[in-house]
Amino acid sequence: MKASAVREALPAIGVFIAVLVVWEIGFLLLGVQSFLIPRPTVIAASLAEQWGTLVKGLLFTGTEAVLGLLVGLVLGTAAGFATARWVTAREVLLPVAIGASTIPIIAFAPITLNWFGPESLLPRITIVAVMVFFPVMVNTIRGLTNVDPGALELLSSYAAGDGQTLMKLRAPNALPYWFTALRIATTLAVIGAVVGEFFGGPLYALGLFITNETGSSRYPSAWAAIVLACALGIGLYLIVVALERIVMPWNAAREAAR
Repeated sequence: MKASAVREALPAIGVFIAVLVVWEIGFLLLGVQSFLIPRPTVIAASLAEQWGTLVKGLLFTGTEAVLGLLVGLVLGTAAGFATARWVTAREVLLPVAIGASTIPIIAFAPITLNWFGPESLLPRITIVAVMVFFPVMVNTIRGLTNVDPGALELLSSYAAGDGQTLMKLRAPNALPYWFTALRIATTLAVIGAVVGEFFGGPLYALGLFITNETGSSRYPSAWAAIVLACALGIGLYLIVVALERIVMPWNAAREAAR
């Protein structure tokens, strides 16, 4: 890791540690009960105690989130390209995308369980794909259409065709928008997978584990699963950030210069 990256991360790390210290000491002095919010040390102890089950659930939920993310990413990107290119596709796909974005996941989850069965991965994959589809499609459209008119005129003066304009101008212009959508999609993917598991799935899946542990008043265990779900979302987000810097090094340099 570069020294500049370490320096940028130090304030966030310092705030995180300070929050944990205040959380631990403050709740201990105030006598806050675990059924409200457990202290970090209590959560850590429960995490160590339930480690085998929680890691199994993390892998299961992570698989659902990643697969649903990939499906929504591919479909949203394809729909974005089609919508930006053809008027007919825009008239057909935009209402579908808007409708998908308004589906309440809490209501949609039981329906997908009836479709595919509670033990299958498909219900959560479907939920995640639906949640990811709209932001990816919208940002792809914005990136493909919000291009510099001067650049379009320049390519036109060189007799560039639609395919050349797409590859040389529109697609590179869409990359920052697309990666912004991907950052948002990673967090939505984890949320969709966990919420979908509230209604069914293996007992070790993080969402169902949280529901069962809360129902049995084992709140530290439930919070341990929540911590792992947060770590999953942060991990996916950091992977996307690293991938963005590899694919678009010029964009990272531009942001650093600002």
